[in-house]
Amino acid sequence: MIKVKCFGVAKEIVNTETLEMDVSIDSVEGLRKELHKNFPEFSSIKGFMVAVNQEYATDDQSLSSADEIAIIPPVSGG
Repeated sequence: MIKVKCFGVAKEIVNTETLEMDVSIDSVEGLRKELHKNFPEFSSIKGFMVAVNQEYATDDQSLSSADEIAIIPPVSGG
């Protein structure tokens, strides 16, 4: 099981601040696929980032249950 912290619109989509995912996800790419599968609204977020252990991650980065994972949606300024 992995725990994913959600911020901004991602938190609104999943309706919680911390999402627990029971499936076996072993990479950032796998996480993205699972999010799109379970929450189709993620398709509307262009370019959301995933951070692992407080650093932006690439899709090929491995994940483990010990990692601190966060979804960071794009930020707009004014």
